[in-house]
Amino acid sequence: MKIKIREAVKKDMLQVHNLIVELAVFEKEPEEVDINYNDLETMGFENKTPFFKCFVAEFENKIVGAAIIYNRFSTWKGKTLHLEDLIVTKKMRGKGIGSKLFDKVILYGKKLGAKRISWNVIDWNKNAIDFYENRGAKIVDGWSIVHLSGDNLKNY
Repeated sequence: MKIKIREAVKKDMLQVHNLIVELAVFEKEPEEVDINYNDLETMGFENKTPFFKCFVAEFENKIVGAAIIYNRFSTWKGKTLHLEDLIVTKKMRGKGIGSKLFDKVILYGKKLGAKRISWNVIDWNKNAIDFYENRGAKIVDGWSIVHLSGDNLKNY
């Protein structure tokens, strides 16, 4: 199977958005996706300083996976890269695509000189947890993700 991993371009964002929606359905929160592919195009490719970078996995001219990353800063570590999402479409899982995308992210982070690469994983996704732990990642117990969004943010 010939999988090509490459940096995403603007025209990929419709297919990337479809993967984001698929992930939200998998995580049982499809109603939480507010962003559309036009937003992705603008925020990733039309701003002077893009909000994110994206790598895609392509098979037979169709995007079957994506890794969306952005730069962060840690007061403990310094330069940090955040992996927002690593997505492989359901019918293509188990074929090494996630590994290739993950490798690309790690190599990119090392090239940037990142001292840490971080991401979140939902606690019931044992396959993802095993995937990350098998690659040397440490799942940090005792921390919770905190969001202030929607009406709560607007009305703050």
